[in-house]
Amino acid sequence: MEKEGKSYHTWEADKHRMAVAPPSYCFVAFPPRAKDGLVVFGKNSARPRDEVQEVMYFSAADHEPESKVECTYISIDQVPRTHAIVISRPAWLWGAEMGANEHGVCIANEAINAREPAAETEALLGMDLVRLGLERGTTAKEALDVIVALLEEHGQGGNYYEDADSFHSFQSAYLIVDREEAWVLETVGKYWAAEQITEGVKCICNQLSLTTKIDAEHPELRSYAQSQGWWTGEDEFNFSEVFSSADDHLDCCAGKDSIEKKEESITVQTMIDILRDKASGVCIDSESFLTTASVVSVLPQNRSSPCIHYFTGTPDPSRSIFKPFIFVDDVKLVPKAQSPCFGDSDPAKKEPRFLEKPDRRHELYKAHEWARAVIESDQEQGRQLRKTMLELEKQGLEAMEEILTSSDPLDPTEVGDLFYDCVDTEIKFFK
Repeated sequence: MEKEGKSYHTWEADKHRMAVAPPSYCFVAFPPRAKDGLVVFGKNSARPRDEVQEVMYFSAADHEPESKVECTYISIDQVPRTHAIVISRPAWLWGAEMGANEHGVCIANEAINAREPAAETEALLGMDLVRLGLERGTTAKEALDVIVALLEEHGQGGNYYEDADSFHSFQSAYLIVDREEAWVLETVGKYWAAEQITEGVKCICNQLSLTTKIDAEHPELRSYAQSQGWWTGEDEFNFSEVFSSADDHLDCCAGKDSIEKKEESITVQTMIDILRDKASGVCIDSESFLTTASVVSVLPQNRSSPCIHYFTGTPDPSRSIFKPFIFVDDVKLVPKAQSPCFGDSDPAKKEPRFLEKPDRRHELYKAHEWARAVIESDQEQGRQLRKTMLELEKQGLEAMEEILTSSDPLDPTEVGDLFYDCVDTEIKFFK
């Protein structure tokens, strides 16, 4: 819980601490650890406590030759066609913390502290590269290739927070998943290494994790490490040992333990439970940071079943509802989970940036604030509220389970407004 009346000194210390990459966690589980031939993906997005995340759907689109796409800080060349995507993103920026596309590719990213500080020059944010990978990649490997090519061309850099008073720039790691495989991609500047995963479970967090199993890498990665005096060229090349800052204790234990200790097979519900776990540290709720949004995706290896993506769109998964989304041709947009749009007058788009902080709360976020106040102030009412929230969520999970186990083809008209209806029900229920 946030402490009331924080002293100025504590706040200053907090602010200083924010230079540490926020402790987000991403997970993937493959069969046989995951149930029934399903790949299960999850992420908690740890961000500054008061930041609002919105859930946005963008349909597939064709673009004019030589057109540009305006990312958070820079414009880059657009491609002829972008895929349909659904993303959860801090409302002030262009990219995404996590999301999925119509081809069953899911990507989440982590801000990383590394031996080499991230560039302060405005370039592509790690979060921009999440969205660009989703818009342009039909498989996990294709999305990885997109991200590293853009990294080579444009570099990464710029403020990770909507904050005029301090500047925080980070390197990035990504978990890129499709129905068949996952890639862990870790980047330092334009240099990168990646590991392919096709079985078991994997967790990534705000530290470099790749060691000696590297399945793809930047062609100059090792020579760059040698030129910096970080690697002799004689020892076995261990990516995280070479590129981590000296004070990193190189383990992602909270998340790793959470998923590896699960003895039962991993389902959507297991993944939701892992993301809700405050005791393990996977669900962050500290003075500086909060899990501001979460996602769980289930990707059936059998291609006749649809991928299902559950977004909260609200902070703290332990008191949020995971709501399902399925890609179909006619998805109903959900304005109640979208923040107000300030267009060109947005302080994030004007330089110097962030001189003001507009109110970015959407309707779902505001309804959720009311629920949070009840949960915090009235134990009995709070308990009842949480119980009803979990019942609402369970109904959604059970309906999705039926879709996954059914032999009938999916009726697109039935699921086009699925996420819309869930958000609507949740808001009505809070009122």
